[in-house]
This record gives sequence, C-alpha cells and structure tokens, in this order.
Amino acid sequence: MTDMSNHASRISLFEVDPRTRRRNAAEKRFRAYGATAICIAVIALVLLVGTILRDGSGAFRQTYLSMPVALSAEKLDPKGNRDPAEMSKVLTLAYGRVLDDALDAAVAQMDTQIEGLSEKDMTGLVSKEASAQLRDRVLADPELVGQTVDVNVLVNGRIDGYFKGRVSKESAERDSNTSPQQLMLADALAEDGVLVTRFNREFITNPDASDQRPEAAGVGIAILGSLYMMLVVLFLSVPIGVAASIYLEEFAPKNRLTDIIEVNISNLAAVPSIVFGILGLAVFINFAGLPQSAPIVGGLVLTLMTLPTIIISTRAALKAVPPSIRDAALGVGASKMQSVFHHVLPLAMPGIMTGTILGLAQALGETAPLLLIGMVAFVREFPAAPPEGLFDPASALPVQVYNWTQRSDPAFVERASGAIIILLIFLLCMNLLAIFLRRKFERRW
Repeated sequence: MTDMSNHASRISLFEVDPRTRRRNAAEKRFRAYGATAICIAVIALVLLVGTILRDGSGAFRQTYLSMPVALSAEKLDPKGNRDPAEMSKVLTLAYGRVLDDALDAAVAQMDTQIEGLSEKDMTGLVSKEASAQLRDRVLADPELVGQTVDVNVLVNGRIDGYFKGRVSKESAERDSNTSPQQLMLADALAEDGVLVTRFNREFITNPDASDQRPEAAGVGIAILGSLYMMLVVLFLSVPIGVAASIYLEEFAPKNRLTDIIEVNISNLAAVPSIVFGILGLAVFINFAGLPQSAPIVGGLVLTLMTLPTIIISTRAALKAVPPSIRDAALGVGASKMQSVFHHVLPLAMPGIMTGTILGLAQALGETAPLLLIGMVAFVREFPAAPPEGLFDPASALPVQVYNWTQRSDPAFVERASGAIIILLIFLLCMNLLAIFLRRKFERRW
C-alpha cells in the first residue's frame, strides 16, 4: 500500500511521461498518414481530370470553312425540274466538285502565292463529310439550286488538328494525309477570315463517323442510347429493388431461405460486370430473341447488375431507422404495413434515393456488358422515340469512348476524351442530385 502511494505521488498531471509521449507521437503519425493519403488522392484526381480536360477540350471546338458557294444547276439538277427524287440521283461527288470550285475562287481572291501547292492539297482541305452535308441541305430545299449561298463546311481532321496544336508543319512532312503547303494554305485562309474555329455544337448532336472522317464524329446517338438505357434501368430496377428490400428487411421471416437469399444478393454485388453481359447475351439475345445493340437489352443487363446495389443500399437505409419508431407506431395501434410505409419508409427515403442514384451512375459508366451484347456496332441512324426506339440499334457513351480509342487517327483520341468529359458531367450531375435529395428529405429524430 505504501509503495503504490509513493508511485502515485511521483506521477504529475502536468508532466508528460514516456508512455504518453509515445501515444501522442503515434496519434500524430496516424494523422500525418491520413493527410498524406488525402493529398495523394487529390493530386491523382487533379492530374486525371486535368489530363482529360487538356486532351478532350479540343473536341468542343472545330475548324470550319466559311465561303460562298455557287450551286450550279447544270451539275446539281441537270433536268431543271427541281424534283428532290431526281436530284437525289446526283452523287456527292458532284457536290464535292462544287465545293472545290468555290474553294478555288476563294484562293484566287487572295494575294498569297504558295509555292509547291498541288491540286491534291486544295481538294483535300475540305472534309469528305462536307459534300454530303451540302447535298442534304440542297435536297431539303431544292430552290437553292442556281443561287450562291454561304456555307460553313468542315475541314479535314489534319487541318483542324493544326489549329489545335496537334499537327505541325514538321509532322506534316511525314504524313501522307497532309503537307506543309496545305497547312500554309490553311494559315492564309485563316488570316483572310475564311477558316474559323468555333464551338462545335455538332459534337454533341451528330452521330458517329467513319475512320476517315474524325472531324464529323459526334456522340448524339451515344447520348440518346445511354438515356434510353437509364430509363429502362430506372423503371425496372428501382421498383423491384426497393420492394425486395422492404420485404426482406421488414416482412420476411428470418430462416435459412432468407439467409441464402441475402448471401446470394451480396455475392451478386461482387460479380464482375462482364458476367452480367454473358448472362444478357445468353438470355435476352440467344434465348428471348431480342435485337443486338438495342437499348432495351442494354437496359435489362444493367438492371440485373444494378439490382444488388440498390437492394443492399436500401436495406442499409431501412436498418438505420431506430427500432423505437416501429415500436411507437405499433404501440398506438398501427399495423405492420402502416408502420413501415407511414413511418419507416419516409425516414429511410434519403438513403434509398442516394443509393439508387449512385447505382444508376455506376450503371451509366459500364462498358464490358454492353460490348458483349453488340452495342459496339457502328450506328449512323438515330433511334426513334420510345417505346419503338428501345428496340432500334444504338450506342452508349462508354462504348463510344472504347470505339474511338481503338481507331488509329489521333483525332479520335481527342473525341474520346471529349466523350469522357460529357460522361463525367452526367455522373457529376447525378451525384449532386443524390446529395440534394438526401439533404432535402433528411429527417432527424
């Protein structure tokens, strides 16, 4: 007793003993580790986003050739009837010659003389897509034939890349698709105001283009296909997932069968997404006979993949509601159904909405299951409005990114980064919506 008293008398609250120093040092090290980890994560995120913005911002700007074009009736409407059916027989080659004549006239008006400029450099300046766009415009309004109209047509991808810093005169010497003389002609046209670089609205609205026309490629069909798939997922996975969660958490008896179901739901949440693609290919396409590359199939596959996530998050939200809420409702005479739907469910709604939106955001970025069901196909025609459009061929944003990264032209890498930016904007909006709904419907008890 005396030894303990003496030991206690030697300990002072105002002096830090070695044991306390070690504990404080360990706490400081732990905080330093946490701060370092956060800094590394933030730096990695900044580098990732910065790289994507640097490589993809050019997709939202495009170089156009603005000039007057004389629509010769002899070339575009030989019979002179202004009949769209007859004029549709005129090939895009004729419209290409009309554009070449207009470009020759624009170059002739300039004082600049470029030594070594060939006819190939002149005709290759304009995109191959420009003649098709001019043809569509004339067929939509045949009365334009015989007039001189102002047009804004695409230039080829090399010229567009030159004004974005992707192509240089040194690299043009080694490139068979362009030449330094063509770039010098582009500089002269830009100084004369004929070549302009402006916001590329068509990147968001246009469909995909062929390997030879990167300047005309857009994500319009991919955005529409992703929207259709999200509609299918929303109308199938949310009601089924929430209803299954409510039953398992509030009404199902606790026995071996429900334990097996819960284990399988947790296992399905960890299954790789490509396995769901194989399942969708076997069930929805090979067995049910649904069309490949259709949003309905993609939506069904993503529904199967999203259901475990929604069920787990919904059950977690229901478990977070204190049991006293249920007991109080039952104590005043409410039925089990009334206590769940009138008291428990409204309190769990913020967590349910957050989990649902995050599950949809995860489905929006999936690529592997969509590749297996054929959504990698090249699609030029926009799908119709739902419900017919759900069975039309379409693409999706992550699949479009994958397609463009597989093409050899560097301009498609820029397009892929631009599509990633659009996808990230959608995901950011969905996450912000989840935060807003959680705070709006959050109730404290």
